[in-house]
Formats: sequence, structure tokens, C-alpha cells
Amino acid sequence: MADRQFEGKVALVTGASAGIGRATALRFAEAGAKVVVSDVVVAGGEETVQMIRAAGGDAMFVSTDVSNAAAVEALVARTVERYGRLDCAFNNAGINESGVDEWDEGVFERSLSINVKGVFLCMKYEIAQMLKQGGGAIVNTSSINGLVGSAGQLGYPTGKHGVVGLTRSAALRYAREGIRVNAVCPGVILTAMTERAMASNPQVKQMIETMTPMGRMGAPREIAEGVLWLCSDKASFVTGHPLVIDGGFVAF
Repeated sequence: MADRQFEGKVALVTGASAGIGRATALRFAEAGAKVVVSDVVVAGGEETVQMIRAAGGDAMFVSTDVSNAAAVEALVARTVERYGRLDCAFNNAGINESGVDEWDEGVFERSLSINVKGVFLCMKYEIAQMLKQGGGAIVNTSSINGLVGSAGQLGYPTGKHGVVGLTRSAALRYAREGIRVNAVCPGVILTAMTERAMASNPQVKQMIETMTPMGRMGAPREIAEGVLWLCSDKASFVTGHPLVIDGGFVAF
């Protein structure tokens, strides 16, 4: 029997043009939700929508810069205009720049603007809508670098630690308002970004697999399953939790 636990519900996914965001958008649709796909990468976002529609689902794309308050407000407004409500939100949009000067102020500010402010703004407008309708579930994308430091980066771990803080604080604030707020903390996931890194340096794959106790990278759908569980009624007593999905990395 098909899993349709989100039948009649509306899910919003940012950063859904590829990777974890796309996998989660597809998984929400598979489970019966109407899906709003959002990203700054228009072609990829529209492709995600087409994939959902080709499988018989209902989705629309909204191009959104999550660091811009007016754009995020419009995203939530369009969601409600089209589908009437917002039940689940996966705030996944983020950046992780490599090969940059981590002490450059512009690099640091850009990382925080998208990875922290973007999540803050999304929650601000999502929660406002969820309060009107009596509840909802939000999941934010942090990282294993939201729980441990990184010798090679500054802005990215700082931002991802910030996401965990935002998640916990919002969870406490709205725990009695019917809104649950959690986070996922992925380890190294096989996405286009990691594939590019491996293509440029074949030793990267071996290094990643060696440092992950399970000896492999995760798949985007494995993160998607965690997101859907956190948004589902099965996780009805879970809020403020950073769910680690990392093949054992932070267990060291």
C-alpha cells in the first residue's frame, strides 16, 4: 500500500532544485502532499516540479532568495494563495563555499545571511501562517558542522550552529502553540556538490569514506526520510531536536 500519510497537507521546501531539497520534495509528493518548491536556481527548481507532476503529484515552483524578507514573505503568501494553508516546511536552502578565504568578511557575511538569516526569515513567516491555522511542523537543515567544529572552515560551522540555536529557541517558544520545530544534521551526502569535489580530486572519496564509520556517504533520500518523520504525526512528541543522520560521524 502506498505511503500517503501527508494526503491533504501542504509542504514547502526551500533549496529544492537538487540534492537533499529535491529528494525531500519528491518524497513529500510521494506521500501525498502538495509541494511548493523554492530555490534561486530556477531551472533546477522547475525540473523538480516537473518530476513531481510526472509522478502524478501536485507542485509549483517559486523562485526565492531566502535572505530577502520580502521574497520570503511572498513565498509563504503564494503558498497559501495557491493551496490554502501550510502544514510542513523544510528550510533547507543554504550554501557551503569551498576554496575561499574564510577570513574574508564578505564570505562570512554571505554564509550567515543565507544559512542563518534565511532560516530565521523562513520561520518568521511560516510560523505566522501556522499560528493562524492552529499548528504545523518545521524542519531546518543544520549539519554535523552544527554540532562539531571544522578546522578548515569558519562561516559554515558558525552558521550551522546558529541553525541549531534557532531551532531550539523557536521550539521552546511555540511548544504550546501546536508548532513543532526540529532540525536535521546530515553528514557527508552524495550530491552534485560532493560529486564535483570527488571529480577534481579522487582522494576526496576515500577520505570521506574513511572518516565515516559506516564507510560510505549518505544518500539524499536518507535525509528526506528523516525530514518526513519529523514532520509526521509519528514524531508528535518531538520538538527542538537536531536529528543526526551521518553514518556515525559525530559518535567518534
